Amino acid sequence: MQTSDFDYQLPAELIAQEPAPRRDAARLLVVRRAGGTLEHHRFADLPTLLRANDLLALNDTRVLPARLLGRKPSGGRIELLLLEERTPGEWEALLRAGSKRPQPGAVLTLAEGAAQATLLNTGEQGRVTLRITSALSVFDLLERYGLPPLPPYIQRSAISDQQSAEDRARYQTVFAQTPGAVAAPTAGLHFTPELFQTLENSGIHRAFVTLHVGLGTFRPVTAERVEEHRMEAERYSVPPETAACVAETRRAGGRIVAVGSTSVRTLETVAAEHAGNVIAAEGRTRLFIVPPYRFRVVDALITNFHLPRSTLLMMVSAFAGHDLVQHAYAEAIRERYRFYSYGDAMLIL
Repeated sequence: MQTSDFDYQLPAELIAQEPAPRRDAARLLVVRRAGGTLEHHRFADLPTLLRANDLLALNDTRVLPARLLGRKPSGGRIELLLLEERTPGEWEALLRAGSKRPQPGAVLTLAEGAAQATLLNTGEQGRVTLRITSALSVFDLLERYGLPPLPPYIQRSAISDQQSAEDRARYQTVFAQTPGAVAAPTAGLHFTPELFQTLENSGIHRAFVTLHVGLGTFRPVTAERVEEHRMEAERYSVPPETAACVAETRRAGGRIVAVGSTSVRTLETVAAEHAGNVIAAEGRTRLFIVPPYRFRVVDALITNFHLPRSTLLMMVSAFAGHDLVQHAYAEAIRERYRFYSYGDAMLIL
């Protein structure tokens, strides 16, 4: 299968730069697989589109303000995106450093001098390992000095305190609990406490998994053939209460409605390893879902519109079918839907 099979042309003005004024005011394109039909709704209509006894499976990871600004020993500006603490004090990160890249052994000044980072080694595509020293814990350092890790297609010409605060609030789900992600599970951004209450009143329940979104989700596919792409491992956890909710939903005849690709990958990883059953589990997943794929758990999917040639678009195509997804995306472009992280959503039934 060619990566180019998952390409499409998107007008730049449809890339959402700001979220909808209200989370559940985003548009919702409903894709019905059985008949191949499309419907136009608002996200707030979700309770009328699902059924009693359905279960929403949501990713409760919390996005870290993982971007840190700093300087090289020469004084030149750098930017770090912290990915994961591998051993105490040692972090994997992506480093952007302008024209001249610092070499291992260089000491970087971070967060207006509140921390230093010794560069331990460098890898491909800006990846580095470094040791961070500070009077603050790294998590406190990020909370005080870090910036939201917005994707590069969201342009911020100048980062004011007000803009940073707004992005911190809106590039985070209202149900985020477990810190560790460096990108938001964007399908969950559309939910509000009021919408959850309406869903619950309609007999539509929710349960949580955790997958800390990292390079595995947003690393571009550069190989010409899909099969040559290798996913980065990402940490996941399924608590016992969620496993019990999935089992009870099945017994009651309800559907498992995954909210976002990360929830899909978490549930399908566990089911693939346990004869189709969802049990309490934790670990790392490299699951790469491409057509054709037999889904063991997920019956319906809520997802945003994804970048061309991305693993996310490939997963959606595996769930709904390549041709139907291409048709849905073309319709969304004609109808001027807003795309990507701060954009509108799809419900695939």
